[in-house]
Amino acid sequence: MYRVTEVVGTSTKGVDDAIKKAIGRASQTLRNIDWFEVENVRGHVENNELAHYQVTLKIGFRLES
Repeated sequence: MYRVTEVVGTSTKGVDDAIKKAIGRASQTLRNIDWFEVENVRGHVENNELAHYQVTLKIGFRLES
């Protein structure tokens, strides 16, 4: 049995880095992470320039018995 949670990762470097940061942070509090799904990719603009990327992920983790 799995549970799914939603997180948002951010990065000034790119989408891949935002995903890695989101998974890394989630793994500090969640155990048994098995998969993720990218739900949304967007960017934040400040002063007419790209400030950072934002990636919304669904993360699936196995429930312990």
